[in-house]
Amino acid sequence: MHWVSGIVVFFIVWWTVLFAILPIGIRPTQYEETEEGHQVGAPANPMLVRKAVQTTVVTCVIWLVIYGLVAADVFSFQQWASEIELS
Repeated sequence: MHWVSGIVVFFIVWWTVLFAILPIGIRPTQYEETEEGHQVGAPANPMLVRKAVQTTVVTCVIWLVIYGLVAADVFSFQQWASEIELS
């Protein structure tokens, strides 16, 4: 896998995993706890840095699996691209 392809795959997987991890562990604020101008349904403590770290760790594991499959020629982007017939 070329380094550019590796970065693109990592970026796509990272965003996909981020949206899967974001809702985990979120509890909405109680109506009594909200300050003026804040949305009632907004998370009380979104823990964004923690979720970014979790996303990066999970993405690294998934990316390593994808890289292993590509390096072992189980799955090849070049073969897939050459089989596509452009009309």
